[in-house]
Amino acid sequence: MSRRTIELTDDLYDYLLQVSLREPPLLARLREETAALPDAGMQIGPEQGQFMGLLIELIGARRVIEVGTFTGYSALIVAGAMPDDGRLICCDVNEETTAIARRYWAEAGVADKIDLRLAPATETLDGLIAEGGRPFDFAFVDADKENYGAYYERLLKLVRPGGLIAIDNVLWSGSVIDPEKSDADTEAIRDLNAKLKDDERVSLSLVPIGDGLTLARLRG
Repeated sequence: MSRRTIELTDDLYDYLLQVSLREPPLLARLREETAALPDAGMQIGPEQGQFMGLLIELIGARRVIEVGTFTGYSALIVAGAMPDDGRLICCDVNEETTAIARRYWAEAGVADKIDLRLAPATETLDGLIAEGGRPFDFAFVDADKENYGAYYERLLKLVRPGGLIAIDNVLWSGSVIDPEKSDADTEAIRDLNAKLKDDERVSLSLVPIGDGLTLARLRG
């Protein structure tokens, strides 16, 4: 099959940002502060964040859940894209990095939209399932890769029909096609990608943005 996706060189990526990125100064400052952290590679790119904000607007999301928050960049974008009565539940376990997130959420005036729950995400998701209903319009997964399958199955019970699940890092810097890579994270992503391909519960698209972003729309 011939290639149909353009290769993004550094210069072309810079041009993409120049002609399309609308990153407010506060978001840029958060991204710069995050870049100084040891795990800075966990931060999504600004163009991916802007794309997610557009998705929130397109589907009119009012109830969102995020699995993996880090320093709060994606949450800040999502909360800003939701209406005033929108609510975002963030799942994370790191008090230090989410303290940075809280600071920026407060400065942006969106802290009242965000419910940060510091606990293993499976526990938070199970608790939400136990409460009943399908309250969420959108879910974003960007956390420990070994649990991606577990998060996905739980989110299928929480997202409404027609709602969207976005899963980050599904190309895993190319490791998914490297036969020499067999670590638990890589295998977990491979397994989920293969499962999603044939999962008739969702409509599917893998978008080559950032490190690969899968969009799964719940059917029904």
